[in-house]
Amino acid sequence: MDQLNRITQQPDVMGGKACIRGMRVTVGMILGQIGTGQSVDEILLDYPYLEREDIMQALRYASWRAEEREVVLATA
Repeated sequence: MDQLNRITQQPDVMGGKACIRGMRVTVGMILGQIGTGQSVDEILLDYPYLEREDIMQALRYASWRAEEREVVLATA
């Protein structure tokens, strides 16, 4: 998905969790901070190596994952 090109998952980085550009900053960390009321600007101050688009893609990724459906396969 091209619009999520900043979201990476590597088994050797944060246990394979979705991260921002291969760094040790997970999508979950970003969402947690937004959930506690921090603004995007406050997060950018806390993590100066992040860019606004990193946070926007983290939000889009979370939205996409929240809309996934689980399909239960019949067993034989």
